[in-house]
Amino acid sequence: MAQQLWQLDIGANLTSASQASQTRFSVWAPHANRVELKLLSHSRRSVPLARRSGGHFEITIPGVMPGDRYLYILDGDKERPDPASRFQPEGVHGPSEIVDPNQFHWTDQNWRGVPLKELIIYELHVGTWTDAGTFQAAISHLKYLRDLGITALELMPVAQFPGARNWGYDGVGLFAPQSTYGGPQGLKELVDACHQSGLAVILDVVYNHVGPEGNYLQDFGPYFTDRYRTPWGPAVNYDGPGSDDVRRFIIDNALYWITEYHIDALRLDAVHGIYDFSALHILKEMADAVHTESERLGRRAVLIAESDLNDSRIIAPSTEGGYGMDAQWSDDFHHALHTVLTGERTGYYEDFGQLAHLATALQDGFVYAGRHSPHRRRRHGNSVRHRPPQQLIVCAQNHDQVGNRAWGERLSTLISWEALKVAAAAVLLAPQTPMLFMGEEYGETAPFQYFIDHSDADLNQAVREGRKREFAAFGWTEVPDPLNESTFERSRVRLQTNAPHDERQKGLLDWYRRLIHLRKTLPPYTVSCGYHEVRSFDEQQVLTIHRWTEEGKATLVILGFNKTPTRLSLDKPEGTWTRQVASWATEYGGEKASSELETLTIPSNKDGLILPAYGVAVYASGQS
Repeated sequence: MAQQLWQLDIGANLTSASQASQTRFSVWAPHANRVELKLLSHSRRSVPLARRSGGHFEITIPGVMPGDRYLYILDGDKERPDPASRFQPEGVHGPSEIVDPNQFHWTDQNWRGVPLKELIIYELHVGTWTDAGTFQAAISHLKYLRDLGITALELMPVAQFPGARNWGYDGVGLFAPQSTYGGPQGLKELVDACHQSGLAVILDVVYNHVGPEGNYLQDFGPYFTDRYRTPWGPAVNYDGPGSDDVRRFIIDNALYWITEYHIDALRLDAVHGIYDFSALHILKEMADAVHTESERLGRRAVLIAESDLNDSRIIAPSTEGGYGMDAQWSDDFHHALHTVLTGERTGYYEDFGQLAHLATALQDGFVYAGRHSPHRRRRHGNSVRHRPPQQLIVCAQNHDQVGNRAWGERLSTLISWEALKVAAAAVLLAPQTPMLFMGEEYGETAPFQYFIDHSDADLNQAVREGRKREFAAFGWTEVPDPLNESTFERSRVRLQTNAPHDERQKGLLDWYRRLIHLRKTLPPYTVSCGYHEVRSFDEQQVLTIHRWTEEGKATLVILGFNKTPTRLSLDKPEGTWTRQVASWATEYGGEKASSELETLTIPSNKDGLILPAYGVAVYASGQS
């Protein structure tokens, strides 16, 4: 007997009785004494919902169809959209629209997802990745990503936010894909097209707070608590009175994306802002629910946490006392790489800056695993060495680390072109799971700045002042106006999928393609359990990553952070190594012939390897 798949029980759900179409409306509203349903497509009539136990209200009405719009009226005077609305065509303040989740014709029945060890993630913002800024427009670029070698598309949050321009972390309609992006139909078309192209889809979701404009949840029930406070506003109530239904609401949201939209993975924003001191942490309860549903669906469903805690419990299985998340972002890797490349030391970057920090991140996962953090002025983190390295997501750039600079500068405007190649190799050939940020593969120079489209003047001013305060620790005093549409327009990516990039960008793009190909084909990267050793040569400013399998197949990656040419003598790993690629080759925009040192013998190369400034070389041994 087939297992029953999860179905959303709240919101507007179509049913059928005696072959007559009916719609069941259900809402949790313990803060209201009376709830009415206002149907805008039916002479704007209002009908009372029946009150059930625990503050739940419901009613089933015949003849209500997909496309009909409705509102809830609380205690006779507050007209509010449905907290579980599937579509907000008129924005966060407008009515909700009924959607039939079974109306879309999926073509991905044979899709089973991408294993964690095969993920090569490409993070993008739907609104700035194409000229149109829609789900549909993104479909035309999928071939470009597939040819690049990407295996997973990560979408910044798409839950309905106020206005037309936003990063997505101000979302308030948690079940409603952004209307200006293309709504439910557009998102499903994009996911289906991704699967047809062999790409998994990761969706960024926000469960630590809800945006300030259009947030009507507090009118319905105790969704928030004043016991804790996040940097973005009131904390979600995960462990106080009434929290059982709040937890169910959030877990239902996670299951909703996995089931109704065929999303392959959820990236949970800033889980360090999720406060839960109950015996069963919400992250563990969510992981259990999502993984159970994944088994029922017969396809992978992955949970990725963003965390500032450096806590291995987040990705440890429940059998080891962990929360059971499948992976988490590693800020330590980014910060260690960024500071070595740029020399920046302000703000949280003061904890980094030595090549040894990057070596530790590559070898152990976390730099701060219980050691004292000067920036925090306390010990920070615990060890993650016992976990598989693919459980950590690493990057040289992402929306936070680019967009949370005052002017949103990308690495392409901060470091040399050759240094960009080192950054790419450090990420794509790391033992951990790599992630790129839209446009970095060809050295996009357009900034990615913070933008909003709120309608509340006081809120807009508060955001402006908050951004300035946030940047004070970095010494950045001037900040682009997030409300100005030009800030949004400056942040558009200039993909050139049908035309050649300039020669420098073309060389960098080919470099990314080659590195991704090596990651997909070299045995130490294609096995689930390999071994690795990272060595730091501080005098030369060079790192080496030696990876190998039990069968004796190995790779040696040489990463040069040297600003001038340097001589590197290696005493291990012993053997004869055949070069797979060199960053200084002319086909990648370099200035040297690629024939130099095609074979490397260790330790008999007496004169050592002359490594150009910011040179990268990848060698293989024991390959079949």
